Amino acid sequence: MPDASQAEDQEAVARLPRVIAVVGPTGVGKTAAAEELAVQIGGEIVSADSMQVYRGMDIGTAKHASSSWRVTHHCLDLVDPGTPYSAALYQVDARRALDDVARRGKTPILVGGTGLYVRAALDEMRFPAGHQKSQTRSALQDELDKHGPEALYELLVERDSGAAALIHRNNTRRVLRALETLQDAGVSYVDTKEHFAERVPHYPATYIGLTMDRELLYSRIDARVDAMLEAGLVEEVERLLAAGYRGALTAAQAIGYKELVPVLDGSGDLASAVAAIKLASRRYAKRQLTWFRADPRVHWLDVPHLSLSQTAEAMRALVESESGDDASGQ
Repeated sequence: MPDASQAEDQEAVARLPRVIAVVGPTGVGKTAAAEELAVQIGGEIVSADSMQVYRGMDIGTAKHASSSWRVTHHCLDLVDPGTPYSAALYQVDARRALDDVARRGKTPILVGGTGLYVRAALDEMRFPAGHQKSQTRSALQDELDKHGPEALYELLVERDSGAAALIHRNNTRRVLRALETLQDAGVSYVDTKEHFAERVPHYPATYIGLTMDRELLYSRIDARVDAMLEAGLVEEVERLLAAGYRGALTAAQAIGYKELVPVLDGSGDLASAVAAIKLASRRYAKRQLTWFRADPRVHWLDVPHLSLSQTAEAMRALVESESGDDASGQ
């Protein structure tokens, strides 16, 4: 039997609105399916996409299709591309949106492929107090600029050998974050990793993963990239560069943007950039599948042979089944 604290946690979760989480790889059709479900059950969508939070990054993040959306979407265009944003900040924004949707009598549907954002919104995750513009971050960045990533990694070995054993020396971003967390919060990356492995819900939620045959998914991703280019992705990148957002566009996670910067600089060709975008997108989809398949709470639907209405009906059946299990105490 659960102890008293566990029982209190379960009661607290039960008082919060039930959330439907629609997850899966890029290009699988999450937004369209979630919209169909939202129309059927009176829901609104909260985006869990780490790139859709940036204003002006529309075509490369599929926000340009918003004119055809049939329900309200939240957590879009929260900050300018040059503004630091994190899972910790997203947690606040997403939970505010989820609670607001439920308070107005609608069903909150969290939709996206950024696994960390999904967990930040729906699970009990505590983030260290460090901020991307903190003095510690600035000092560490100076250290990185002056002495290089190898020196930064050796600093982590010296200060927290346990964390260094878990982080690859070439993962500079994580090395930097581990050092910052250790200095600002006195917390080792080892402890945060162990906490991260726990899946303690903040909201009661039904997780639905959409999937399809890998080759079909990859062909859909390629077609999606072609459609974005036809919609004006190159011109969008050009506008963002002119606005001074080069740093944001060349960031590692900015797939679809960073590959086009050399083309506009005159040091790359468009065909090679397009091929690089497609390859990076396929690799990202593979990582997304690995992430979500590691979560036993996800119910998977193989969707290529289902219409949107059939997919929505299958999703609805899963939600009703899981809600019934909760009500019966199973």
